Amino acid sequence: MDLALEQADAGRGRTSPNPAVGCVLVRGACEVGRGHHARFGGPHAEAVALGAAAKRARGATAYVTLEPCCISAKTPPCTRALIEAGVDRVVVGCRDPNPEVAGRGLAELRRAGIEVTFGVLGDECKGVIAGFESWVTRRRPRVHLKLAATLDGRIATRTGASKWISGAGSRRLVQDMRRCADAVLVGVGTVQADDPRLSCRLPGARQPLRVILDSALRTPAGARAISGPGDCLLVGASTAPATKARRLEAAGAEVLLFGKGGAKGQRGWDRVLTELGRRGVLELLIEGGSEVAASALRAGVVNDMTIFYNPRFIGGDGVPMLAALGVRDPRAGLRPTNVSWAESDGDLVWRGSFK
Repeated sequence: MDLALEQADAGRGRTSPNPAVGCVLVRGACEVGRGHHARFGGPHAEAVALGAAAKRARGATAYVTLEPCCISAKTPPCTRALIEAGVDRVVVGCRDPNPEVAGRGLAELRRAGIEVTFGVLGDECKGVIAGFESWVTRRRPRVHLKLAATLDGRIATRTGASKWISGAGSRRLVQDMRRCADAVLVGVGTVQADDPRLSCRLPGARQPLRVILDSALRTPAGARAISGPGDCLLVGASTAPATKARRLEAAGAEVLLFGKGGAKGQRGWDRVLTELGRRGVLELLIEGGSEVAASALRAGVVNDMTIFYNPRFIGGDGVPMLAALGVRDPRAGLRPTNVSWAESDGDLVWRGSFK
């Protein structure tokens, strides 16, 4: 199942709105086939592994990170493919959260006389499809907030300088986070201060959709987030000047306008996440500055959070990691769960979840 998880990870960021899935076929002590779902509309992991195994699949055990599908969509049902290939046993990591499949795929395999083992490395397998679960049950992406700060919680100096607060190893981890994300989101303040590309620079990676929250459409037409590879979506307010919208569209961005408030507040975030869900975005990575980060936390839309702490101090005149959250009583502060710490090239990597 560890090998199957490695296969699933290879497809992350490429399969939306389908989940990333990995499969490994073993007969006796020998691996006879492996595969992953590589792109939406392409063959599923089980079909790829069965194709690699060919006749050696008969009598084999299939290790699959996600319950095999039992419905016909763009590809035939994987349950039928496993049954026809003569597989003896199927080991499944986690259940498919899609109500059309959930439990039915396992039941179909058992009815065909195939031994089914369920729940092996279940938490790890569920983690791979967390974005898909959010999308298929709520039609909106799972949200991951990423910040890089000094030990005293500053993301830039008083002059706005922020390159580079985190180390090279941490920046490589961020590139992998972008690889897994379908969309990366920042606020216009970050664009104006840093002019980030927001692209994934790992070889062969699909480029995430770049989303900029910009109610007044102050993003420069020459911003690298607009001209870079892939698509750029600017989310503004209906009160923004039409001339600015036309200028940004001419530069290559798509402009989407929401009411007078744009993407501000709880209602604004709901609008943005619903729109991204409509576009098939399963995983959203927020890399915005202190205002966008605090806004997302206040709205309660953040599911996972990662902070890269560099062991330096900037001081009180630096830019804080988070803008105001409105907390009056320390006991009422936001309290994440599943907290963990790790080390990355001299940085401390903090991770936590909110729901």
